[in-house]
Amino acid sequence: MFKSLLTALSSPTPDPLHPEDSELALAALLVRVARTDNSYSDQEKNRIDRVLATRQNITLQDAASLRAEAETVEAEAPDTVRFTRTLKEKISYEDRSSIFEALWDVALADGTRDAEEEALIRLSAKLLGISDVDSALARQKVEDRRSQDNSA
Repeated sequence: MFKSLLTALSSPTPDPLHPEDSELALAALLVRVARTDNSYSDQEKNRIDRVLATRQNITLQDAASLRAEAETVEAEAPDTVRFTRTLKEKISYEDRSSIFEALWDVALADGTRDAEEEALIRLSAKLLGISDVDSALARQKVEDRRSQDNSA
């Protein structure tokens, strides 16, 4: 499946991605955010698995398999600018805007706001056509949820 996604991401003429390829592309973007600070921890992998399991209503084991495929796609995918621009052309706005909470959830999985991860999310928002305000609102939701989880 990831071979077809890589081909689609590299294609000069965009066609809409199949739903399974869209989710794989999202998973690859989550992996890219997690790897940005050169520290790809088990905590971040587990967070990606939970995000994917929730989004797709699949088991954590299936989500971990999807993440493993996404790690390969991310490593072979074009640079972030080309990758996110291609996603913008191939994924609906609603799907693109819904991923920012997931991106922030992964970026904050280790409990810190890393400047490199934040910069990649800001760049991704711009390239995916998502406003800074919507991205910030997604980050705030994640931070609020984490704060509530820690106080419980």
